[in-house]
Amino acid sequence: MDDFAALPATARRDAPSGHPGERSFPDALPPESPLAMPVQSLSAWDPALGHAPSRHPARPHASRLLVFGGAVALTAYGGWQMYETVSVSGSPTALQYVLVALFLLTFSWIALAFTSAILGFAVLLRRPRLPPVPAALATRTAILMPVYNEGTARTFAAIEAMREAVDATGLGAAFDWFVLSDSTQADAWIAEERAFLGLREALGPDARLYYRHRRRNHHRKAGNIGDFVTRWGGAYDHMLVLDADSLMTGDSVVRLAGAMEADADAGIIQTLPLIINRNTLFARVTQFAARIYGPVIATGLGHWSGRDGNYWGHNAIIRTRAFAAACGLPDLPGTPPFGGHVLSHDFVEAALIRRAGWAVYMLPTLPGSYEESPPSLIDVAVRDRRWAQGNLQHARIIGAAGLKAASRQHFATGIAGYAASPFWLCQLVVGIALVLQTAYVKPEYFTTEFGLYPVFPRFDPVRALQLFGLTMGILLAPKFLGLLLALIDGPVRRACGGAGRLVASCLIEILLSALIAPIAMVIQSGSVFSILAGRDTGWNPQRRDDGSIPLGDIVRRHRWHTVLGLVSGIAAFAIATSLFLWMAPTILGLVLAIPISWASGQLELGLALKRRGLLMTPEERDPPPIATRAGALAARNQARGLDEADALAAIHADPALADAHTLMLPSAEPRPRGRVDVDHTLAQAKVVEAETLDEARTWLSPKERMALLHDRALLGRLARLAP
Repeated sequence: MDDFAALPATARRDAPSGHPGERSFPDALPPESPLAMPVQSLSAWDPALGHAPSRHPARPHASRLLVFGGAVALTAYGGWQMYETVSVSGSPTALQYVLVALFLLTFSWIALAFTSAILGFAVLLRRPRLPPVPAALATRTAILMPVYNEGTARTFAAIEAMREAVDATGLGAAFDWFVLSDSTQADAWIAEERAFLGLREALGPDARLYYRHRRRNHHRKAGNIGDFVTRWGGAYDHMLVLDADSLMTGDSVVRLAGAMEADADAGIIQTLPLIINRNTLFARVTQFAARIYGPVIATGLGHWSGRDGNYWGHNAIIRTRAFAAACGLPDLPGTPPFGGHVLSHDFVEAALIRRAGWAVYMLPTLPGSYEESPPSLIDVAVRDRRWAQGNLQHARIIGAAGLKAASRQHFATGIAGYAASPFWLCQLVVGIALVLQTAYVKPEYFTTEFGLYPVFPRFDPVRALQLFGLTMGILLAPKFLGLLLALIDGPVRRACGGAGRLVASCLIEILLSALIAPIAMVIQSGSVFSILAGRDTGWNPQRRDDGSIPLGDIVRRHRWHTVLGLVSGIAAFAIATSLFLWMAPTILGLVLAIPISWASGQLELGLALKRRGLLMTPEERDPPPIATRAGALAARNQARGLDEADALAAIHADPALADAHTLMLPSAEPRPRGRVDVDHTLAQAKVVEAETLDEARTWLSPKERMALLHDRALLGRLARLAP
């Protein structure tokens, strides 16, 4: 209730609002159309409250039998082979049983990915049909761009490019565009206002572009979307949720709206965003892998999930009233990291809307849906820490009343994805302990069973080698299936530089991924142990540029990984040469953690591979027009200095901007007697004492700047300061 509406400088007028204590500007925001979003119960569910589907499509039982039955069979076979490997000398020891149990847990994870990829490969060979382009749309869709301290030049360029592309389809009148800001930095906030005001003025009276900023980012992105739903959701049949780095073609947007309009039982339809515009070494590896292997995995997932699918939080269209009725997220009991508001809200929203009878499914082959990715290993580790906490938090939700079995499986898969790293690490530690036991523990001469020879804890080397080959084959199979599909697809093969460069690119990706894997395993294990110890991650904005990280920061983040690698290598070599060779890939990745992490963020290394036609993707060889247009608009916005300007200086130098910003602010909230807002009080004291703008800028802290920008009186005082 503490939001403000932006106002074009050319059209500022007050009008009554249904929103208490706030001034509304019809030209900047549409009239409010509230939609109730009740908080859902996780402990009880009445099916009678849900949606009754108009039709009951056949469930993909055969696909699920193939995927899960195949994974169970593979895991059973692998587990038996591991048991035979460790029981060659008789009954396994307790430590060997622990090794078998850990192997089963980790092997089941890759077996499920393997069988799902097999299914995806088979489906893609048949080239599934796309939803048609609608000739007309009878429904209205709000396209939402949530932002949180993002680069304004890029986000508003994306909005402008997408709006142009949708309008070019002839169906633009069916869509309204909202920038929903949760920014907590003064410079980002004012940059957003400047970009919005300029774009609204350029688009004219039929802009259909709106901007809303929240004073406090309560419940983060989920709260941001929830605020839109409760205030304007009643006016829109659907909402298409983007991320700050999203791009979607006009064709993709209208196909999604048409698919939702044609399916009265659909609650969420998710696309598969492809990664584009990435140039650092790490980002190019991620971009290539997502483009070549991603469709195989996603298509398999989408096919066996059927209408019990999942939601990834962006580049998806949602039925607004279904979302409002089913997806009000409760706060979990207790404190973070497992209590409080739900971090990975998208999985939970998919499960709740599916519980309510609405279908959730994916269109993985729909083209024209794009996103970006973190530029370095450290950046992805920062994001992954937050995702780890959100996924582990789902352990509190997986047992919620009324959920579909597939939704519970999605939760279990997400949890297992982060538990896998600690399990791999424990398996490695147990393996080392067994080798130590073999090398240094005295043989047991007197066992419960009579024997002529002492009993050593031994392994069957032939079976061990065969099991290693099986594990590697299952682990790499999805990559090879994606490569095969790319090789037999002429346009894709040629766009990736031909068969030779495509194969070489896959080998480079596999090599670099193998070196990064042990580092990622240790980082992810540390995140999981930290979360289990009760440490909250917080929520930092994601770095999306292609800049490198200072070497000092890299050394500080990875020094213990290097030490661990050196100690492990020396210990393994001292115990047995065979152990050292077995652990060599893990040891090498950890010992080289600092140079690998440094190289991951290097723009020059990524561009060097690009010049040689390696790690190329079709979207890179022939950039989508939407990406080219967004890039040109971002360069134009950057030239205008949107992201470089100081917020206070911009407000001080431009009276029209200051006037618009002041009119956009909500009325001041009443302050309870005896409660002092320290940031506001300090901001007031400093601005009153300052004689020049430079003094105010120097004295005010970031939080005090935000307090000042929310106060009309202090803004007036700021305007009277000498430049």
